[in-house]
Amino acid sequence: MSFSLSRPTQRIIPALLAGLCLIGVAAGGEDANDTGWLEALGARESLTDGLGGVGRSLEDLGFHWCLAATQVYQTNLHGGQATHRRAGRYAGSYDLDLEFDLDKIAGLRGGVFFMGVEGSWSDGLDASSIGSFFGVNDDAGGDAAIMISEAWYEQNWLDGRVLFRVGKVDLTGTVLCHNCPVAFDGSMYANDETAQFLNGALVNNPTIPFPDNGLGAMLYIEPLKGFYVSAGVADAQGDARETGFRTAFHGPDNFFGIFETGVVPRLCGMDGAYRVGFWYDPQPKDRLTSGTKRDDMGLYLSCDQMVLKEVADDADDTQGLGLFARWGYAHSDVAEITHFWSVGGQYQGMIPGRDDDVLGAGVAQGRISKYARSAGRDAQETVLEIYYNAKVCGWLNITGDVQYVANPGADKRVGDAVVVGIRAQMNF
Repeated sequence: MSFSLSRPTQRIIPALLAGLCLIGVAAGGEDANDTGWLEALGARESLTDGLGGVGRSLEDLGFHWCLAATQVYQTNLHGGQATHRRAGRYAGSYDLDLEFDLDKIAGLRGGVFFMGVEGSWSDGLDASSIGSFFGVNDDAGGDAAIMISEAWYEQNWLDGRVLFRVGKVDLTGTVLCHNCPVAFDGSMYANDETAQFLNGALVNNPTIPFPDNGLGAMLYIEPLKGFYVSAGVADAQGDARETGFRTAFHGPDNFFGIFETGVVPRLCGMDGAYRVGFWYDPQPKDRLTSGTKRDDMGLYLSCDQMVLKEVADDADDTQGLGLFARWGYAHSDVAEITHFWSVGGQYQGMIPGRDDDVLGAGVAQGRISKYARSAGRDAQETVLEIYYNAKVCGWLNITGDVQYVANPGADKRVGDAVVVGIRAQMNF
């Protein structure tokens, strides 16, 4: 269920977020002395300090909440479809996560209910200026004032080694296995457009046709320490703007399935995860030649590993160098991108005294189906992205970002694009 955000009122949500900023600043002046209130404000993990401590009281009762906003400004300096169009340069979103610990609330051991509420403004630069297959701003979600994107119940047993989740689910959401995100297509270093890479090719594997958030379920099992298997199903016609009942139980009953297994070793005291997955999509799809095809399927690989750790004897320290890689395959008769790979890494704490800052770099390439190529199309699109995420204070991160997109849309007539941007991520 969602409500659209009309263009005359697109500034309402940013204005409300600005109001929360003013509340946080005002509260900072109340809980510290005249000379130290600004320092106290910056030391908070959230701007409003959990609405003046109310959040901490609610956590004791089993209710957890988190409100965050992401705002992105990008401009195309060179190439692409156009370099001077202003449409889509500014985009943003907010996320409100609500979690109910049913053990504390109702005595249901291992039970959790989660609801995700989000909204966004602007479609970003791609349609007007770039024309990329991947998308240079994966956070851009169009104009939507409020949308219940997730609402599911989770039950876990054996201290989280068996987990079942059902409801309105996001299959790109992950489960933590020994501090590493798994199930499905997870990555420690390339999976979060609000804090890591902005380009869609460095957030998830574009050969996997994940359905929009809809009714579904997933099962995760860790039979041996560090070894897991998982399976998920979701409505292939899911629409994140709706509850999901209309598309899941009316008309064609097509359910997308995805299966993943992997190992999560701790090599020389450093975390890593190695995953292999298979997906199946039964819904009919238009062939790139003619006619339709059912029962589409594909494969993917994903791995990440910390290779250099600054504090070797501290299991919780995350400073150091981590690397990642992805690969994916989809059938060329229905998928425009048939082969995909990406590699990259991040270094946290490279600058002395800046232990929480992160420098990241990644390269991704999608190879275009031979049936989708024409006289004006090349064989692939490639993207290089570099970002630096600086933690300004406990509740604010600022990221500088540069992307080089070679052959946007695999179109030979379009010049390589250079996109620069800045992202602000705030926790309220």
